[in-house]
Amino acid sequence: MNKSSNIGIIGAGIQGISNALFLQKKGFNVTIFDRDEPGSHAASYGNAGHFSPYASLSLNRTDVLADVPAMLLSSTGPLALKWNYVPKMIPWFMKFIFNTTKNKMMHTAKNMHQILDLALPAYDELFDEIDLEGLVENKGILYIWNEKDLKSRELEIKVRDELGVQQQLVNKKEIHDLEPNIKPFYHGGVYYPYARHARNPKKILLKFFELFLKKGGKFEKQDVKQIEFNDEFPTIQTDSQKFDFDKIIIACGAFSKKLTDKLGERIPLDTERGYHIHFKNCDHLLSRPVIFSNRGFGITPMEQGLRVVGTVEFGGLDNPLSKSRIKNLINNAKYMLDDLPEHEDEWLGFRPTLPDFLPVMGPSKNHKNVFYCFGHHHLGWTLGPISGKIVSGMIAKENTNLNLDPYSSLRFS
Repeated sequence: MNKSSNIGIIGAGIQGISNALFLQKKGFNVTIFDRDEPGSHAASYGNAGHFSPYASLSLNRTDVLADVPAMLLSSTGPLALKWNYVPKMIPWFMKFIFNTTKNKMMHTAKNMHQILDLALPAYDELFDEIDLEGLVENKGILYIWNEKDLKSRELEIKVRDELGVQQQLVNKKEIHDLEPNIKPFYHGGVYYPYARHARNPKKILLKFFELFLKKGGKFEKQDVKQIEFNDEFPTIQTDSQKFDFDKIIIACGAFSKKLTDKLGERIPLDTERGYHIHFKNCDHLLSRPVIFSNRGFGITPMEQGLRVVGTVEFGGLDNPLSKSRIKNLINNAKYMLDDLPEHEDEWLGFRPTLPDFLPVMGPSKNHKNVFYCFGHHHLGWTLGPISGKIVSGMIAKENTNLNLDPYSSLRFS
């Protein structure tokens, strides 16, 4: 093995574990650090479970800004703010506004499309090595909307057409045929037949983690305090120990900023707080994930029942869960489906989001042996394996025909 054979990864979510598995394929020794057990109640556990290779259009859109005030004022809307966090968010919002021009929107969409196009094949490479036991369903994903904001829907369809995304527009009858239990409030929709969903994201993550251990990977359940350097080689410092590596990857989602700040790199990472609840024993009501675009929420049939996910709340990592956001999910679910029981499992998780809605993947600005893999906002679950494949390729100094510059942290310096 060459000098760069020992890699440390900070973060045991879908990004960290995917990086580890692709590095192992290339012959590296890998140790993963996390303060929690893999599959604990973080974003890789609580997400919507969508494999969404079509989702190249993000929130930095020309049409979104005008709608923000109305969204914030609506109790059924997809957006909320914790007012005590507003002063901290102002610099992020200013950068976000700067990224909503048509050119910036298309820059993000093109560069998301480049990696989303490769997302499912990268998953399949990992799925080939585990027993999936019916944990992934290939029934497509359905988006529906009412007759409001149709200009926004037209924009989404047009941009995806330009990028060459396969999409199937569906009318009221076709929506009813796909999902007869949804109340008929909808006007139209779009169906992505090749999209998939997870019946239980946590179980899939744990199968990947078991594969990592089986291949000789090590796991340290420790909280990483900082990264030090011996010459140019990184040392991971936890509460009680030091670990030397040839290279390390920071892949701890919304918590990555605490480490990148200490490395002297000002990456404007913040968090979109996302929520979920379950309606137990109701997963027979839907055949596939359904997203109601106007209200920005979706329902996925899972082993745990119907998982209702959605809403974006800006409020940082420390604020408590908002009961009003939970209520929002309950009301939205009942707007879509009849006969739902009491909800269970109120969950809050953190989506790591940058103001241009592109992830950060690649070497640190200041330290050539530190790599980043975070900031995948709503698409962390979809993009885990392809991101791991890309970053492991960088570490192995492989050639690529992808343009990786747009994901570099240098764009913020």
